[in-house]
Amino acid sequence: MSLLEVGLFLVLLLFLLLGLGVYVGLALLLVGLFALAFFTSAPPGPNLASALWTSTSGWSLAALPLFIWMGEVLYRSRLAQGLFQGLSPLLARLPGGLLHVNVVASALFAAVIGSSAATTATVGRFTLPELLRRGYPKPLALGSLAGAGTLGFLIPPSVVMIVYGVMAEVSVARLFMAGVVPGVVLTLLFMLLLGLLALARRRELPQEPKRPLGEILKGLFGVLPVLLLILLVLGSIYLGVATPTEAAAVGVVGALLLAALNRELSFPMFQESLLGAVRTTSMIGLILAGAGVLTLAMGFTGIPRALAAWAVEAGITPVLLIVFLSLVYIVLGWFLDGISIVVLTISVILPVVKAIGVDPLWFGVYLVIMVELAQITPPVGFNLFVIQSLTGEDLFQIARYTLPFMGVLLFMVVLLLAFPELATWLPRTMTGG
Repeated sequence: MSLLEVGLFLVLLLFLLLGLGVYVGLALLLVGLFALAFFTSAPPGPNLASALWTSTSGWSLAALPLFIWMGEVLYRSRLAQGLFQGLSPLLARLPGGLLHVNVVASALFAAVIGSSAATTATVGRFTLPELLRRGYPKPLALGSLAGAGTLGFLIPPSVVMIVYGVMAEVSVARLFMAGVVPGVVLTLLFMLLLGLLALARRRELPQEPKRPLGEILKGLFGVLPVLLLILLVLGSIYLGVATPTEAAAVGVVGALLLAALNRELSFPMFQESLLGAVRTTSMIGLILAGAGVLTLAMGFTGIPRALAAWAVEAGITPVLLIVFLSLVYIVLGWFLDGISIVVLTISVILPVVKAIGVDPLWFGVYLVIMVELAQITPPVGFNLFVIQSLTGEDLFQIARYTLPFMGVLLFMVVLLLAFPELATWLPRTMTGG
């Protein structure tokens, strides 16, 4: 069989296994084993053992369970309620009023949780009931939360960035910093979109009263604990004082301390947060292990090298590659979650990306934005499931509400192509990493 036929056969086999309900990690592992056994001369047993160990034993991965645990602790706290109360006086007079709380609170929580679905659930538990009670239009309330919740993957610390960094052998610390400026820009774009949508539907929005200065200052004080935790974690990484793993450990301690100060830290809460972190980490670990086996098998088949050579010979430009990959990732987003999309494609795509001169650091930020898009793409958009569980609304109806925010995410890709420095400038200024 030719390399093209081998590649197509393996893709069909993978989707067959996924369609039969096999776990993503196991499906990747089985396809990798099949490729090693039937399409290469490499012994499957020793290579399986080597791939499993290599893909799950990297020091950078140690940050993963810690950041997930930090998010689990904060998810179970009332910090989101404090954020809603603190941000409301600050944002009430903007066009769109308290709808902006969805965006700003999601951006702040993204900087301490690292997960899109967890950010959406944490913020939505408090903002959606209040916004709907006050009479804000459901399309704007639900759509803004689904869209802004995707910031949980772009604004560091990001679980997807850790996975990409490990697989692509890119510094996780620099990846984190690469996501800061695009994360801020995307937050502002979401707010701008909300303002424009609010002006178009201003008769449907409730009028928020002007808040006194004292209430605004009190609101600032309510946001302060989250800001301090963000500065502690991201500031230590940027200044080179701590590695991402060390910063994650500090973040866990900070999250536990905040929960204790709010009188929310109890043994049941501690136990639940720890078990939640173990479950999520185990799920991601299985996917990474399977991806490690498939990546090794792809290397032995020579498919990635052949694709890279073809791309160079055909004169594929970076812009053309990104347009093509965007279409591929949009389609994959219909069927797979974000982490699965990354581990499924990176071993094949990254050699092509490097061969035509695309910066792997920049590509990591682009990839995360496409993963964000998958979070709000039916029928497997995790943010849509979260909002459905919170409201009971029809999944495809929620997806319809998010269409303008999908457009903003695609516009962000255009901005990254036009101004790559959005992703590459801050990492260049880092002290360490």
